[in-house]
Amino acid sequence: MGKSRTKRFKRPQFSPTGDCQAEAAAANGAEPEEDDGPAAELLEKLQHPSAEVRECACAGLARLVQQRPALPGLARRDAVRRVGPLLLDPSLAVRETAAGALRNLSACGGFEVCDDMVTKDIMTPLVALLKEEKKDQNRNSIENIANEAVNVLWNICECNSRAVSIFNKEGCLEIVLKYLSRFSTNVDLAISVAYCLQTVTEDNPELLKSFSAPALHVLESAMLSPVNSTEYILLKTLVAGTIWNLKDIIPSKSQAEIINAILKILSEVLEMDAGETVIQMKEAEAHRLKTAAETEETSQSTNGDDLIEDDEMEEIPHKRKVRRKTFISDLLPPTDKELRETIALLTAQQTALEIIVNMCCSEDPTDDEWEELSSSDESDAFMESSFSECGGQLLSPLCLSHEVHTALTNHLIPKKIFDKTAFPNSAAVDLCSRNPTWKPLIRKMSTIQCRALVCLQSLVSLLDVEHLGGPAALQTLAQHLSQLLFSQPDFAKHVDFLEAISSALRALLQTMASQNIPQCMTPDQLMTLCTAGIQSSNVGVRVNMVSILGITGSVLAKEDGTLDTLKTIGCFLLEVATKDPSLVVAGEALDALFDVFADGKEAERASVQIRLLAALKDFQPVFKMKIRKEGRAKYSPDQLCVLDNVKMNLRRFVAYQETVEKRLTT
Repeated sequence: MGKSRTKRFKRPQFSPTGDCQAEAAAANGAEPEEDDGPAAELLEKLQHPSAEVRECACAGLARLVQQRPALPGLARRDAVRRVGPLLLDPSLAVRETAAGALRNLSACGGFEVCDDMVTKDIMTPLVALLKEEKKDQNRNSIENIANEAVNVLWNICECNSRAVSIFNKEGCLEIVLKYLSRFSTNVDLAISVAYCLQTVTEDNPELLKSFSAPALHVLESAMLSPVNSTEYILLKTLVAGTIWNLKDIIPSKSQAEIINAILKILSEVLEMDAGETVIQMKEAEAHRLKTAAETEETSQSTNGDDLIEDDEMEEIPHKRKVRRKTFISDLLPPTDKELRETIALLTAQQTALEIIVNMCCSEDPTDDEWEELSSSDESDAFMESSFSECGGQLLSPLCLSHEVHTALTNHLIPKKIFDKTAFPNSAAVDLCSRNPTWKPLIRKMSTIQCRALVCLQSLVSLLDVEHLGGPAALQTLAQHLSQLLFSQPDFAKHVDFLEAISSALRALLQTMASQNIPQCMTPDQLMTLCTAGIQSSNVGVRVNMVSILGITGSVLAKEDGTLDTLKTIGCFLLEVATKDPSLVVAGEALDALFDVFADGKEAERASVQIRLLAALKDFQPVFKMKIRKEGRAKYSPDQLCVLDNVKMNLRRFVAYQETVEKRLTT
């Protein structure tokens, strides 16, 4: 129903560093344990006078909360209120495991659990923990606790607006920026802070007022770090996303420089070959494990039975052969260096694509908003003191969109995104599929492909044809998307992929049609695609399918010799409009019919032969009644507004078809 708009990406509600065990088990066909009996015993031990018992209880809860069936029982037993105070336990070990348990709970529980955690006042001890200074204590332990706590804060703020409000009011920004400033000595903690900042700075004008010159300098230092390990690449990508969220407080003279700096980082991230990295890292891991095994074998033959005592330590309760990190980091990737580095790169690439989509979808502020922003001398002063003076012409904030377009092109972003739309490297997929710990990376590589397709949709809708490489490049792109689709016989089963590629194809065909660029996909190919896609349970996929046919049909209606194809398209769209259970899809199908049969001799003949007028006359009162009955209960105000327009256009189109039929039949 009109030109599609790409949805902005929000940060995922779950921790990006790993999925819950229950989800992993489900993916492997295993059922999670349903026995939450240990919950009562573990919660009871939280009050034990021994710090070691409390620590073990928290560690047990950290694992238990990853089993979804256990969550209702923990909620009934008020687990949050019982674990929360342990964030301020005298024992640092207890604090760390308590924070780890809450981190896992907030990650695996989703929105409902996070809302409950805020209701149970988890923010009070959490903020108190983050504010507390323990300079005389072990810095590594303090930062380990902070890392867990920041992850809890991030997860909760992602899901709950009240938590974000508390973040603003309690001055949490200054606290987390202090941890970010230590990125050169603790990149893991800095990454956690960067995730949190990217979340809390989105659509949060109140927080933007808190960014002073020193705060902005911390972000700038992290984003421009010269280190290029994959962990730092992820850190810089996340900080770039945060700085983009701060665009409303960037003064005009710094805009070009900042946008270029952001897109330079994103361009460098996307330039890396993720598939080759997976292969190289897997080979490096195999070599490391082989060397370690040989070293261990040599050590055993030298020491004989000396190792038996170490093995027996597991059976002695007060001995801890297994480090706490094994318990509290169950959601983190394995500590294998190669796997962690690979996950960091894949996450950075996914994040980079999401940031670009959000940049393309960013709404330009009104003139009044820009005028108000520009009139703040104080704002300009502290921003300019943080970011270096940009050379060349000073830019007005109204040029923001132009600057984004130019920077996207200058950094070859369209070409790099095009490359990412290909299917993941088959050799990398094969390697990952044969190793359980690497297998989840297959899904991550597929997600990058889908994000690239959504990104491609945004660029095709946003940039001029020349910036996309000209008409020939668009035709090549259409052929590429066609090959992606039809190289997968079961493409209709992969819903995320089908929604992403159909959205990209819809935007591309719309651009080509508006520029009178010949389309490369044949009507038969499009009908095959749409016939399969219209069966999808995903409304977005079905909307894209009817829109694609509408665009194609409106082009064919202007050509000769297309009567039979137009009849096929018309019957298909009419079937969808009258029988699809979703009014949104039905409305899009009607819109497509209006476009296809609005003009052209072949279209007029086809409409009469398929008895389009009679069918629409019969459907008109049904459509009107459905909107009245289902509208407010099932659809948003925006959707209802569009449906009302479709209803009005249907009335006009019926009147137009009456004149067409009268002229052709008399």
